Amino acid sequence: MQNALKEAIIICKTLLRNGYDAHVINAPLQEALLQKAAQPAVDIGCEPDMDTLIKLFPKARMEPEKRAMAEMEENGILFRFYPLEVADAGHPELSLLRITPSMAAMLEPGERRQLRMTGFGSPAPSGDAYEGFADVKGGTIRLAGLPDETLRHNYLLAIRALRFAANYDIPIEPNTWLAIVRASTRVLDYVPATDIMDEWRKVAAESMYRFVRLLYDAHILQGLIPEVAALSCIRQQRNKNGEEETVFEHTLKCMQYYPEEGFHYDWLGTMAMLFHDVGKLYTGEYFDGQWTFYQHHRVGAKVTRKILRRLHFAPEDIDLLCHLVNHHMRFHFMMTDRGIRRFKALDEYPRLIAMSRADIQARDGSYTSFNHNMKYLDRAETPEQMLEPLLNGNEIMSETRLTPGPLVGVIRDALLQAQIAGEVTDLESAVDFVRAYARKSVG
Repeated sequence: MQNALKEAIIICKTLLRNGYDAHVINAPLQEALLQKAAQPAVDIGCEPDMDTLIKLFPKARMEPEKRAMAEMEENGILFRFYPLEVADAGHPELSLLRITPSMAAMLEPGERRQLRMTGFGSPAPSGDAYEGFADVKGGTIRLAGLPDETLRHNYLLAIRALRFAANYDIPIEPNTWLAIVRASTRVLDYVPATDIMDEWRKVAAESMYRFVRLLYDAHILQGLIPEVAALSCIRQQRNKNGEEETVFEHTLKCMQYYPEEGFHYDWLGTMAMLFHDVGKLYTGEYFDGQWTFYQHHRVGAKVTRKILRRLHFAPEDIDLLCHLVNHHMRFHFMMTDRGIRRFKALDEYPRLIAMSRADIQARDGSYTSFNHNMKYLDRAETPEQMLEPLLNGNEIMSETRLTPGPLVGVIRDALLQAQIAGEVTDLESAVDFVRAYARKSVG
């Protein structure tokens, strides 16, 4: 069967050498159809008229009863010649002949239904998520029939193809991929944002970073969420070694690392990672040889709210995601007991911790502050009066009239133990305790 295509290519080269354009029509589809053909046949698109074609190929004959301009049999292979272009069209991509009646007749019924050709109706959607797709057992995500025609039937299939590729972690077949890229503007024009988000919500949290990468590579993200796509134009220092990366690449890595350690199914948390650095587009400032993004978390939360409203998110989800973006920097800094207590009072603080962990992993950063804060989280369970005495060293010296020395520290430790034991419960009892302790120690 490969020999039939090779012979067709030789015929095309003959036409090209004589100054006439020619090509094998939709070679990938014809190669598949040749596998089940009783007689090998190849359809060729060519530029010359019938008279010229017969001069170049004397065996060619006109076929007035058929749609082909001419047919020729050579070495047991049937060659059908069609005009090079279908017609002048307002859409140039429609002017190229991609399928012939003979090819359409050989398609399976399911594939044929995807074609929007004369003589074929547009079927009503069946509700099957896999309608319009070939079997994934082939190892790729492939649209059935002619990918471009199938997409024109339902542009939402482009988003669904990206979803399948991300969830199954398998590649998109090259012709299907090119059809999606070609249709990217039409996807944005004709598919409502709510439909796109319905497909997006079916992407697993652990596959989200692949899905966003595919949206970007297909030039769909640039129209859907241009604020995030623009992060690919902003560079930042990745770590203390001076390595650089784009903010978009960092965002994808954060989305990859977030769904770990108990957050495998946290779709909203992973979505928050998509937007956590979007404020850097608006706060970036180059100074003294490096980029700074001060207050990007606060600005990012406001930008995120506008984006999510545009994408028709539910109000409660918008509030949650903006809250996570606004506070995602809190756990990055080494906090005191008081700071940890304020942090733990925040809603969704476990998600904020997971966001910080993902950020550090994405940068190959230091865990010093992270580990310190994790230890202090346990201390936050202890009542504050059991961590610090009610009176500090200066206050103890003022109340007892002692001079600086070891005794002040001893009294301070004794006061803390009395608080833990419940013997001291307020400032007045603390003053009485240190005065008594000092009299006993000095006397």
